[in-house]
Amino acid sequence: MRHFLWAAIASIGLTACGGDNSQNADAPDSQMSETGLPSARAGQVEDRFALMALACVHKEYPNKISHVMASDEDARPPSELTPAFYGCFDWHSAVHGHWLLTRILKTDPNSPMAPAIREALAQNLTAENIAVEVAYFTTEGRGSFERPYGIAWLLQLVAELEESDDAQLTEWRATIAPLENAIVEKTMGWLPNLSYPIRLGTHNQTAFAFGLMLDYARTVGDESLEAALEEKVRGFHLSDSNCPMAYEPSGEDFLSPCLMEADLMRRILTTSQFAAWLGSFLPGIPMDGNADWLAPGVVLDATDGKLVHLDGVNLSRAWALEGIAAALPEDDPRRDALLASAALHKDTGIAAVSDEHYAGSHWLASFATYLTTKRGITGAGAPN
Repeated sequence: MRHFLWAAIASIGLTACGGDNSQNADAPDSQMSETGLPSARAGQVEDRFALMALACVHKEYPNKISHVMASDEDARPPSELTPAFYGCFDWHSAVHGHWLLTRILKTDPNSPMAPAIREALAQNLTAENIAVEVAYFTTEGRGSFERPYGIAWLLQLVAELEESDDAQLTEWRATIAPLENAIVEKTMGWLPNLSYPIRLGTHNQTAFAFGLMLDYARTVGDESLEAALEEKVRGFHLSDSNCPMAYEPSGEDFLSPCLMEADLMRRILTTSQFAAWLGSFLPGIPMDGNADWLAPGVVLDATDGKLVHLDGVNLSRAWALEGIAAALPEDDPRRDALLASAALHKDTGIAAVSDEHYAGSHWLASFATYLTTKRGITGAGAPN
């Protein structure tokens, strides 16, 4: 069934997922394809994003496994090793693909994508599959598996399910709890031993992951995890200053080290505290409202899985800039420049979200959905 579902979705006509969003204004809101599954509605970018996730959550190959092998028994297909999250090229992309689909069910419950989304999620989020995921995650030698990026997205998926009163989502939230508990336990063991922040622009960055983890902890009421994270964040970043934005982005970044740190700090500081801290940390933010102070990243080869990261940096910069602006006083003169740059990065980033090359299509839609649905601002991470 899972292979049929992916084939059907892939044949819907994902040309709707290209960079050109223009459609006939007189066209109906949705159209049924010959497969019986809906096509994207005119003007609904989240429909395009949902189709991209649906096209990959059951697509097993190509696949990049971050996998420590202890014996010949570990030489198995991804769908056997991690049967809930085996598609979308790698484990973390599969996880945030599931998050994307869950997010759409919550933000647009009447979406024509909903039946296909529910079927796809129901196939993967079963007790049997999650039990195998837990066994894989807790096997000796995998202590750093998907830490911190992938596990942060898994907790974000749990937070999305936690907030829903939909009966099926509530059931999935209970089903995924054993993996959630294993991740939280391992994270609580790791945090005290983390001596320094990880300031990369890729998966290992701690600022982005800590933001998602904090939002999760506050959503589910895990005060111990929240306190442990806040202690680390304050110790790592409260005295930071003059972040070198001129050095960004690096050639393979999909996260801004400077902006993600600021987006994290607005989660733990009051409005006045954050405004003062930001002045020291990013003193170069313009006061005149212009957007020219931060140029979007440029991708010259969208088929290159590393270079296409820069399409992601534009999307993640946009949501970080929006979050930073939202946390400042309404009359703060830096807000206009932050929001102008956010709009520029958003337009550039959304235009690049396409199904044309799998190097980007297996993950960029998740970043785009996080941005367009304002998850980081409207969730538990809302500014003080």
